[in-house]
Amino acid sequence: MKVNPILLEVFKNRFSSISEEMGVTLTRTSFSPNIKERRDLSCAVFDQDGDMIAQAAHIPVHLGSMPMSVKAAIENVTWQKGDMVILNDPFKGGTHLPDITLVAPVYVGEEAPSFFVANRAHHADVGGMTSGSMPISTSIFQEGIIIPPLKLVEKGSIDRKIMSLLLNNVRTPLEREGDFAAQIMANITGVRRTEELVGKYGLEVVRFYAESLMDYAERITRKTIGEIPDGTYEFEDFMDDDGLSGEKITVRVAITIHGDEATLDFRTSDPQVRGSINAVYAITLSAVLYVFRSLVPEDIPTNTGCLRPLNVLTGKGTVLDAKFPAAVAGGNVEMSQRIVDVVLGALSRAIPEKIPAASQGTMNNVTIGGVDPRKNRPFAYYETIGGGMGATSGSNGESAVHCHMTNTLNTPVEALEYSYPFLVTEYSIRRGTGGHGLHRGGDGIVREIELLAEADVTVLSERRKIPPYGLFGGAPGSVGKNLLIRGGSFVEQGSKFSATLVKGDRLRVETPGGGGYGKK
Repeated sequence: MKVNPILLEVFKNRFSSISEEMGVTLTRTSFSPNIKERRDLSCAVFDQDGDMIAQAAHIPVHLGSMPMSVKAAIENVTWQKGDMVILNDPFKGGTHLPDITLVAPVYVGEEAPSFFVANRAHHADVGGMTSGSMPISTSIFQEGIIIPPLKLVEKGSIDRKIMSLLLNNVRTPLEREGDFAAQIMANITGVRRTEELVGKYGLEVVRFYAESLMDYAERITRKTIGEIPDGTYEFEDFMDDDGLSGEKITVRVAITIHGDEATLDFRTSDPQVRGSINAVYAITLSAVLYVFRSLVPEDIPTNTGCLRPLNVLTGKGTVLDAKFPAAVAGGNVEMSQRIVDVVLGALSRAIPEKIPAASQGTMNNVTIGGVDPRKNRPFAYYETIGGGMGATSGSNGESAVHCHMTNTLNTPVEALEYSYPFLVTEYSIRRGTGGHGLHRGGDGIVREIELLAEADVTVLSERRKIPPYGLFGGAPGSVGKNLLIRGGSFVEQGSKFSATLVKGDRLRVETPGGGGYGKK
């Protein structure tokens, strides 16, 4: 069969629209503000082998790693029509425990699945030692319930025993059950739309164009890599600490460009640490995919084809490929950002005009949990906070936005105060925090919350000691700050901390600015 370029474009948009509609369904039917308001979710369509065909414009750190979860589900389950498999194990393609993936097969007249659809959503609590399940932990067992590939839905019916097990291990079972139901509905939507696509064009044609889209993405990615000068480009950057030792952690890469292929060697990065910022291999792969996909100017689908020209080397037992049972809650959100920073930093030495200075380099994770006196039931709040983007060779960095590996929205003040016992006392741009240069880095954000009830607070953040770098004479962005306010007393905290706050206390998070680019 010969590729028809018009049909190729049609299928590119049809597969992407299936993923987007799944995301709309999940957003509209979810219970938690984290999914409904912030849209901390991702959806994609896969072929019969678990290779990604297309994704929605959701969260890079989810989507680059999701194929590994889908493949783990395929390998560990005997499928039947109407099944859905749930998992969150970071050592089986997951990211961290709050990110729960649900996989569904698509049957179109064959004994085996012809396609798969999947979605991943960040649940605001999955148990563990602290509310919000993002602790400063030393083992994955402290971070929440670990879910191997299990059938949550079998032949169209929810397994109530599995559901009960899950709900009995979280602090907010009603909210979790509602979000699980939303994930199920999103997959039902994806299955229906994929069946309709096959019904219109036939299985052979749909499969052919699914593979053709991966080949097309591979060709264009190879073309982009081929335009980078051959050579080896090195860069290193640092994490502030792991929340326990106070020592900085080195992340290092050597990128070798040879023709239309790239090898990224991270093996000299530091060994895994006790604290919870270790990344699993799926995270490293996601960050690499994000950077190279961002270099492609053409409107190609982001799928498995984009990875084919990339060879990612990690050392088992390092911070970028941690061994079980390492603590990994912050690897997804914080280490992924630093991987992007070092890959971009290395590429800036090859294609300086195309690479921005460092963005804020953190997701500024805030979790707050306790008992809401208005409802007399537990609550668990999770949020990431934006900051400054790095400047480029042609423009200033954007201010007050989520950067790189996260693509979520904020929780609106009205939704936040309605859902939780909080009062938002300040939400503003942190003026003057972007790095100076020919082009300035973007400014960070100030988010200050007063608690209206006693609660436990955990913050996992970065760039409180080591600022986001500038490029080619541009100044670095300003570091962030975490403050606890009681009465008139301001107490600065580290980049990662846990504390119990009482009614009237305030948490103030000031996020970093982006680096500047060039000499003014």
